[in-house]
Amino acid sequence: MNAVPPNMIPHGDSLVGTPHFAEALYGATAAQWAALQDAAAVVAHLAGIEPEQPTPEIIAFPETIRHAGAWRRQLAEKGIDDLAAILEPGITALLAVNARGADTTAPAQALWHEFLAARTALLSLAPHGMIQRKRMS
Repeated sequence: MNAVPPNMIPHGDSLVGTPHFAEALYGATAAQWAALQDAAAVVAHLAGIEPEQPTPEIIAFPETIRHAGAWRRQLAEKGIDDLAAILEPGITALLAVNARGADTTAPAQALWHEFLAARTALLSLAPHGMIQRKRMS
């Protein structure tokens, strides 16, 4: 049996300088969210669209979803992974087309609209009013 007794499992506050697992996970989610926004800016550029300024809801999303219920957090993490899986090959293809000198506007606009729809769905996972409360604090 390989079970570790509960009193032998270190707690985050007992490991100085070591973040709790949830904090590390939040950092990864926040980094992935930021990377998606950067990738979307590339798509917007290739689509000939002016990159948008992030709204407070977009900026606050990782923190907001961190404090949401577990089911919302899990759906958000899965959705972020799914959106990255859509954008990565899409951007790769767009860059290959662009490197050959072809016009990327139409396919990039299609990918941009897919990104916007997916991001809107992800933002809807944030509990109503939670972002406003975060801004006020």
